[in-house]
Amino acid sequence: MEQANSQRIELAVSDQSQLGPLQVLLSLAAPVAAVSRIAGQPVAGEQGTLDVLAVLASSSGLVAAIKVLPEFLKSRKTGLAITTTVKGQPFTIVATNVDEVMPILEKLLDA
Repeated sequence: MEQANSQRIELAVSDQSQLGPLQVLLSLAAPVAAVSRIAGQPVAGEQGTLDVLAVLASSSGLVAAIKVLPEFLKSRKTGLAITTTVKGQPFTIVATNVDEVMPILEKLLDA
């Protein structure tokens, strides 16, 4: 059940085998956040989508959760990407652009 001050972000990974490990890591990094695996929403022309992670927490809980994304990406194989949707705006994070994208995400979540 969503609380009035809670926000939600969705995380999609380019390699579905990494969704489970990411879910565990997010749950450990932000124990106050509710992290659940849900079916993604297809866009026009798609027949289906892959699962995504939905993270529900206060803005500080969400910031705690996304702060582990750089290390997660750096510890995985090259080419893994995480697409984060914050307030309807998608951001794709890869190991090479993490320093540019993370400040934007943190600012959006604090707003």
